[in-house]
Parts: sequence; C-alpha cells; structure tokens
Amino acid sequence: MRIAVTYDNGQVFQHFGHTEFFKVYEVEDGKVVSSEIVGSDGSGHGALAGLLAGKGIDVLICGGIGGGAVQALTEQGIELCAGTSGSTDEAVEAYLRGELVNTGANCDHHGEGHSCHDHEEGGCHGEDGGCASGGCGGGGCHGAPKLEGRNVGRKVRTHYRGTFNDGTQFDSSYDRGEPLEFVCGAGMMIPGFDAAVADMEVGQTLDVHLMPAEAYGEPDPTAIFTVELAQMPDAAELEVGEQVYLQTAYGQPFPVKVTAKDDTAITFDANHEMAGKELNFTIELVEVL
Repeated sequence: MRIAVTYDNGQVFQHFGHTEFFKVYEVEDGKVVSSEIVGSDGSGHGALAGLLAGKGIDVLICGGIGGGAVQALTEQGIELCAGTSGSTDEAVEAYLRGELVNTGANCDHHGEGHSCHDHEEGGCHGEDGGCASGGCGGGGCHGAPKLEGRNVGRKVRTHYRGTFNDGTQFDSSYDRGEPLEFVCGAGMMIPGFDAAVADMEVGQTLDVHLMPAEAYGEPDPTAIFTVELAQMPDAAELEVGEQVYLQTAYGQPFPVKVTAKDDTAITFDANHEMAGKELNFTIELVEVL
C-alpha cells in the first residue's frame, strides 16, 4: 500500500490543490517500511489526482479539499481521508490504526450563486460526515457507514428541491434549469442526500426528510469565537448579521457570520447556516453516467 500526505515542513498541508509536496509512505503488513518527499510539479486540483495515480497511490491524507478534487480522486480509485491536521507521520499511524475520520470535501465553493453550495462537502455533506470509504478495524479512514446501492461510485445527475419543515424553499436545481452532477458515495454530498440517491432508478422521484445528523450536523459551540478589534482592524466596518470570509493560517478561506460586536470585540460563527436544521428534499434521478 502507498499512502500520500499533503506535506509542509512535517505537517499535513491544509489545501490539497495548493500543496507543493507530498510525503509518500510505503506500507507492508500494516507498518511503514519507507517514505519519501515528492513534488507536486505545480499541478492543480484535477491534475494532482492523475499524478498520484501515476505514482501508484492508494490513499490520500490531506486537510482541505473541494468537491471537484474528491470526484477526481474517486475516478482514480484513490481512497480519501480529508480534514486531517498535525504531523504527517502521526496521521499515517492513525490511519493504520483505523482512527482517522474523513470529512469528505470541506472547501465551500459559491460559484453557482445559490445558498446550498451545490450540496458539496462544505455544502451538503457532513463537513463533518460523509466518508465514502468506511475502512475496517485493521486500518482506514472512518466516517459514515459505507453506502451500498446500484449508483454508489457512479457519476449521477439529479434534480432536487430543498425545503424546511415550514415549507419554505431554500434551494432548487429546477429553478436553475440544470441538474446537479456528483459521484454518489464519494463524500461530495451530505450523508442523507447520498443515501437517498444510492439505489434510485433513473426517472424515479423520491421525497426524503433528513435530521441534522444526516445533513449538516448540530451546531458546534467551538466554532463561535471572539476577536479583539485591535487585532483585526478591517473588521471595524462589519455589521452584525453580515457574512464574510476569513482565512486559516494556511490561507484557506472559510465563511463566517458576524453574530455580535461592540466597541472592542467582534464575534464570528463559523457553523454552516444549515447546522441543526431538519431538511426536506424532493430528488429526481435524471441520469447515471
């Protein structure tokens, strides 16, 4: 087995598409027997999947990753363990013990201009849940139970309409006139959406009701934080209720909402706006590619 980890000075680099190096581990009988640092050759998100496949990589461990890159890795047959941080050596040992949890895609993309971020991981998945490769006790990356169904591992196109329990619509591919395309079971979707599509037939329409655990999870109190305005002078113009992007120490953007502000400090909430909500979807399977 060959495991690649996005690498920066001994640590797991936090943006897959921008990584300059991978640390590649050769594993035999559940133990690391050798490792080496290899360059990414300046490849972008999609090309990196091909580069890793060309090096015979079986598993990728990384920090942040978007839905498109998840799809590219799935098509190359590479298992993903995203959302990892800390020492690369320790991350690999944790994987071999079966202790890593895959977050799936966890970089939000807003290019479609609608509220649900294409239901991609960072969108409708568990920025939290949705591991398409469940692993086993002998090692691996764990998350949601591995899906079973005729469409798992295949690229599908679906139309959908999402509503809250009071009937208010929050998103609709019908309104945009374009079906949503994703790889079923690859962790690109919230768990409940993925599970609903897993065994659908083309032309079938299904209504599903998802509890928070099957959607965006419950709000995380640790994702609410306060910063002194003196440390963030640009925040002085922000207003309560405004949604903005901050950056991690690695330059990776993440969305937050201003929830409180006074003369000296500002409070941000990095929870997904759908966290803690029950969601309803009408899903139509348009095509299996």
